[in-house]
Amino acid sequence: MEKIWLKSYPEGVPAEIGPLPYSSLGDLFAQSVARYADRPAAACMGQVLTYRELDEQSRAFAAYLQQVIQLPKGARVALMMPNVLQYMVALFGVLRAGYVVVNVNPLYTPRELEHQLKDSGAEAIVILENFAHTLEAAIAHGVRVPHIIVTSLGDLFPGLKGAITNFVVRYVKKMVPAWRLPQVTRWQEALAAGAKTTLQPVAVGPEDIAFLQYTGGTTGVAKGAVLLHRNILSNVAQATAWIREAVKEGEEIVITALPLYHIFALTANCMTFTALGGLNVLIPNPRDIPGFVKELGKWRFTVMTGVNTLFNALLNHPEFAKLDFSAFKVTLGGGMAVQEAVAKRWKQVTGKPLLEAYGLTETSPAVTINPMTLQEYNHSIGLPLPSTEISIRSDAGAELPVGAEGELCVRGPQVMKEYWNRPDETAKVFTEDGFLRTGDVAKIDENGFVYLVDRKKDMILVSGFNVYPNEVEDVIALHPGVLEVAVIGVPDEKSGEVVKAFVVKKDPALTEEAIIAWCRERLTGYKVPKRVEFRDELPKTNVGKILRRALREKRAEKVAKGQ
Repeated sequence: MEKIWLKSYPEGVPAEIGPLPYSSLGDLFAQSVARYADRPAAACMGQVLTYRELDEQSRAFAAYLQQVIQLPKGARVALMMPNVLQYMVALFGVLRAGYVVVNVNPLYTPRELEHQLKDSGAEAIVILENFAHTLEAAIAHGVRVPHIIVTSLGDLFPGLKGAITNFVVRYVKKMVPAWRLPQVTRWQEALAAGAKTTLQPVAVGPEDIAFLQYTGGTTGVAKGAVLLHRNILSNVAQATAWIREAVKEGEEIVITALPLYHIFALTANCMTFTALGGLNVLIPNPRDIPGFVKELGKWRFTVMTGVNTLFNALLNHPEFAKLDFSAFKVTLGGGMAVQEAVAKRWKQVTGKPLLEAYGLTETSPAVTINPMTLQEYNHSIGLPLPSTEISIRSDAGAELPVGAEGELCVRGPQVMKEYWNRPDETAKVFTEDGFLRTGDVAKIDENGFVYLVDRKKDMILVSGFNVYPNEVEDVIALHPGVLEVAVIGVPDEKSGEVVKAFVVKKDPALTEEAIIAWCRERLTGYKVPKRVEFRDELPKTNVGKILRRALREKRAEKVAKGQ
């Protein structure tokens, strides 16, 4: 497709990003340390690490992995933590030592964790003690992780503050379930051991793997998107070129509420603003909206990223509108569709537009972003970034003209290499000419702005997180009282969509509450059905395949009739 979007680029944004300024993410970090050594890099719960301190601690952790437990180059290291300072230290330690980060959602159930650890072949894991019981259960099911490093919330807080924080978390708030793990190394022991040795230089280049970033699939099996250092560095360069006129190096204070284990915050907040010498203010629990708003009141923040549900929750808290927005510059929304009503209220309250972007785990993630000069919500996901090609294609693979609706396909340096150990799944998502099939239906207008129309896949989007029906159906089908099940997404004002299950009973006494309780034990919260409808039968094809599409259409008919 001709790059018609270039004519709509803001002044100063290049068509191509050119040669990458860094050889690896470790090199990116090293150059930022050299430039911004004494500037704050990360803050959490009142504790701040400068770039120099983050360098020293991540170097010690890297040396621990390399010299003390002697992991080979390319080993996979799982990180299972919310947004805490230890995540940043571990992240850069793993990358600069030539290892691969496997990001793990700390809210995973043992079953989900078991799959990811086995599939990735992780040789080490860094885990916040609040979630150690989950790892214990996964190990009981046969998972083997040779090296386990356990950290506590207050481990990077000084002296008495750290001890008090850990005491309160464990014994007052009772946020740490009992756990027992084999051969555990505590975080502070690992850093101390690493600090006594020397990190040896390791050759890490653009084609080395940086992340196995897991994402679901229509098969219900989570797949590891292989993201090279080059992929993430390219997306950082693309994003930096796009926002450079709106931000200043070494000055930005970025609110990082989305979890860093999610690709959006990982690249947009952590990597991009580390390259720009910014300060990431880490929010460990953004669901605590009163606490979140109180934390916002402590900073003259300049940048915020998030999903529609987060922005909506902030707007609905009475203290949010009273905050000081005088330094505020940029709000970027992604992960799920930004709603017009939320975007308009955001502009009214903060004085700044809520700019919508679009991306995927497989694209590191950013594909399109609206211009920084945009002042009002425009229903678009924006323009393709520099060095990014898009193509709107029919089911037969033919490229469609401007204005036509078809599958959005993407090609660019930010697109993943492959799915980890899944050549069959990789082959399904790439076209012969190297475009990634996104599974999303979109159209492009004559000015190059892209608009999402619908999702081609059956994937459900709950507050920016992907839920795949097959996985939920597999869990429900294991219930002894269930005969058949189908799962779809239904609209929800709070989270965009929620999971709804249609169930045919085997046990007449089966209840909605029993199914939901069953799922809560086996699935992360956002995957658990919020609604269950019992049916005598489910719609099927002539070969017996359950038709989710028919369930969605039937529901749409009822909504249209006001039922």
